[in-house]
Amino acid sequence: MSATLKQSQGVPYTRIYSYGAARGDLSVPNEDLVGPIDSSDEWIRQRTGIITRTRASAGILAVDLATTAAQEAIEKSGVDPADIDLVIVATISNVQQTPSAAAVVADRVGANPAAAYDSNAACAGFAYGVAQADALIRTGSAHYALVIGAEKLSDVVDPTDRSISFLLGDGAGAVVIGPSDFPAIAPTVWGSDGSKAHAVGMNSTLIDYRDGDANWPTLRQEGQTVFRWAVWDMAKVARQALEVAGIEASDLAAFIPHQANMRIIDEFAKQLKLPETVAIARDIETTGNTSAASIPLATHRLLEEHPELSGGLALQIGFGAGLVFGAQVVVLP
Repeated sequence: MSATLKQSQGVPYTRIYSYGAARGDLSVPNEDLVGPIDSSDEWIRQRTGIITRTRASAGILAVDLATTAAQEAIEKSGVDPADIDLVIVATISNVQQTPSAAAVVADRVGANPAAAYDSNAACAGFAYGVAQADALIRTGSAHYALVIGAEKLSDVVDPTDRSISFLLGDGAGAVVIGPSDFPAIAPTVWGSDGSKAHAVGMNSTLIDYRDGDANWPTLRQEGQTVFRWAVWDMAKVARQALEVAGIEASDLAAFIPHQANMRIIDEFAKQLKLPETVAIARDIETTGNTSAASIPLATHRLLEEHPELSGGLALQIGFGAGLVFGAQVVVLP
């Protein structure tokens, strides 16, 4: 072999530059949802911690929410959108299988001809996107990345379903990631357990719907199965993420778990023995569970309410359908 191939090499470190957010334009209180599921505001608050959730009006799609969040993140980052050469949108609710939401967003924000693709890792999607952007920038395959979690889950809700429908909201959160002079995104602990895929996911396929064998596919879950898995197994993953980052829980400034359920968040904090000095994201109370969007949305709100957290370490962990999970420690911008 006479020729030697070149392989790309990038920068040693990356960091998150900024966050952007877009929440649904409608605030939907529990009282608006309890009739079809024969429930009450008190029952929902006790079981989930949710008082109200944001949902988007008809005509507003996940890709629209993604665009708004991306524009804020880019503006705050100081990065020229033309220099962004990678766009990843984590979503399970893009109503068009193709083109990707990422390609549309890249065009809308002025990042053409960036590499662009959608990632379906459900509630772990944002953590997956951060891991991919970090790796691609450090290998030289990209220079600046836009990572977005975007969902319009109200499009896949059955208002009569008691297992998950009342949990779900609409929104998008975005970050710009680029080179750093210091380590600011720790290794990601990620994986899945497809053997429990039945525990949370869609109740039918688009083929079933097309052929008239099922109604429009909507999300369902086995609540107790998901709760036990999230509390016990994901606490182990969170501890692994701290270990590979080389830090202790006491080093954290913030803990930002997927906003699935307030009881899960509180139990997480107990399992990890987080000190009182650690700020814990509880955005679910007024935003609801927004799947891939929940971590960046919760972080965006936490930074707005506590700007002193800037520069601190945050542990973020996502987990959801297909029992997919991802966790990493990052430095907050």
